[in-house]
Amino acid sequence: MLHTIKNGLSTKLFVFILIAVSLFSACEKDEVSVDTVQLEVFGPSPVLRGGEIKFIGKNLDKITSVQLAQGLEITDIQRVSSEEIRIQIPQDAVPGPITLKYPDGEIFTKTPLTFSEPIVINKVSPAVVKAGDIMTIEGDYLNLINEVIFTQDAVVAFADFKSRTRGKIEVVVPKEAKSGKISISNGAEIPIVIFSETELNVTLPTLTSVAPNPVKPEQELTIKGSNFQLVESILFSDNITSSTFAVNESHTEIKVSVPEMVKEGVIKLIAFSGVEVESTVLKLISPAITEVTPNPIKNGTSLKIEGTHLDLVTSIVFAGDVEGSITEKKENSILVTVPLNAKSGVMTLNTNSGKTVTAQVNTILPTISSFSPTTLMAGEQITITGTNLDLVRSIVFGGNQIVSNVVANSPTTIRINIPMTAESGVIKLITSNSSEVISSTSLTVTSPNIPVITKITSPVKPGDLLRIEGTKLHLVESIYFQNNVKATQYVSRSETLIQVYVPANAAKGNVTLRLMTFDNKEVVSTTFVISGTDPVVDQSYVFYDFDGKNSWWGSFGAMENQSSLSMSGSYFRINQNLPAGWADFFWRNSQNDFKTSGVTVAEWAIKMDVNVLGNTTQEFKFRLNGSDGDFWAIIPGFQNKGGWYTVTIPLTNFKDGNGTGTKQLPSVQNITQDFGLATNGEAGFVNMCIDNVRFEKIK
Repeated sequence: MLHTIKNGLSTKLFVFILIAVSLFSACEKDEVSVDTVQLEVFGPSPVLRGGEIKFIGKNLDKITSVQLAQGLEITDIQRVSSEEIRIQIPQDAVPGPITLKYPDGEIFTKTPLTFSEPIVINKVSPAVVKAGDIMTIEGDYLNLINEVIFTQDAVVAFADFKSRTRGKIEVVVPKEAKSGKISISNGAEIPIVIFSETELNVTLPTLTSVAPNPVKPEQELTIKGSNFQLVESILFSDNITSSTFAVNESHTEIKVSVPEMVKEGVIKLIAFSGVEVESTVLKLISPAITEVTPNPIKNGTSLKIEGTHLDLVTSIVFAGDVEGSITEKKENSILVTVPLNAKSGVMTLNTNSGKTVTAQVNTILPTISSFSPTTLMAGEQITITGTNLDLVRSIVFGGNQIVSNVVANSPTTIRINIPMTAESGVIKLITSNSSEVISSTSLTVTSPNIPVITKITSPVKPGDLLRIEGTKLHLVESIYFQNNVKATQYVSRSETLIQVYVPANAAKGNVTLRLMTFDNKEVVSTTFVISGTDPVVDQSYVFYDFDGKNSWWGSFGAMENQSSLSMSGSYFRINQNLPAGWADFFWRNSQNDFKTSGVTVAEWAIKMDVNVLGNTTQEFKFRLNGSDGDFWAIIPGFQNKGGWYTVTIPLTNFKDGNGTGTKQLPSVQNITQDFGLATNGEAGFVNMCIDNVRFEKIK
């Protein structure tokens, strides 16, 4: 029931609050200042004698006394806040209006306070119950009760009562019930709640055994005990829960499949009430190794592991922290390919449960039985014979001269030209797992009477000065670029340095030089880059360099740093089939690393350096999105020009409507959202590199 309050200081009605089924009392009050005492609601009403009622409003902390009917005045006030106070109703209180008094006046309730007859609990039986049992509550005025509340908010509403009279209530114990005192409530918004004096003992599941123990993951586990109809789930260690299991008719046995990812530890039954019932520690079966063959083994070949429960193995890690490739797995055997970079040492077999088993595995090393000739001139071919030479990846000659990416002619033979700068000394073989094998005898190397290049400028552009450093360069008569273009303009020529201009028609990209001596000997340089790129005028205007100023997101392509392709540091690489429609590559926003000071649309452009490694690409488009609108520039397909070159996109090319509209980009200073590169909708394979995306003045 709700009641209204009348302000004793004013005559103007402010508001009438009515809330159905609430025990709060609504209030009637004048429009007053924020400092004035205001009462909005009070309750419950009716209330039990000896019970508590609340008053809610504004500035109620100023109330000095509360006067009940027949002048019964209460000064013992609990001030919860300025908006709420509470009092306890004396046993001798009688129904009637309430007056709240404060220094400047008083407030009268429009409706009287009324009282409920005392609801009491005399007995709860039985004292020990389990879910599904019928529990009886005996007492008086129980016909006013609409809820029976077990602990943890397990509530039985009136609609689910088995019976209700003034003296008795019968309810079915819910499966969520826990041991503890029960309470009954009239179900009002501010309810009357009565607690039992004694605690109710709610029966829980009991667990007596688990078998088998230890158990194999994914094997069936049998749990025995009682009252398993009360079990909602089974909790394994590492917080792995299983809610799928079978319970027998007598509720004394559970059969459950042990989860694949389970770890050793305590197993728990979780009752519907949330109570956990623990068992002993559940042990897990571990794989075991009985034999490893062959051992030692050659990297890259198949190793057989025999033992028990090997079907539990999920990965095999060899020394050097490299994982082998499992090609066959059975309960009693596993075949695994030993990685080329695996080393001699402990091999570890891992399982989902965290169980591991180890064995020592040794890897075979190459051997050098001989090499010939034993004396030769630098640059000439040597033949190395031995065993397992196909494991060799690089060879170190005297003077620490390294030949990388060695490919053996056969497991017993390597034929290779030694470096022009090699010196006499032992031969060192470096294997795929970084092991070293050193020859027992030394190789004698004599210096050839031919030029040797030790350093060359890279990258350079056609027309740039190319600097070649080395030894015996005075023997060079002429220099030819990759497409057989002869150099004609030299700045200097000496024994250790040649400076020559790159011809305008020299091939671009990754190229080599041919140095022809006066006696018609030929020396080929290492690969270097002749680029067609424009120099970066101001590095601060580069907003994608992929060396720190990187992409935040994108669906295709990735950063790379291959020395054979790089101009300087990292670059962005697209090397894949692209779908039709939206195919995007690199993006950022929020003007991050996006310098625009002084940039004008009329005089500036976006430039980027590209290196197309495949065929001419489909059209691309560049986006500049900001508070002025969304603007795009459509870029014709990029061509393969044999190396890096610079693409210029004038800012005047940026238009709305995906690049086909009539509105031109007004300013780059307002690009506050995303900016980046995408295709213009056509599918196809693209193989290209992109670097140094920047603003640059072109007029």
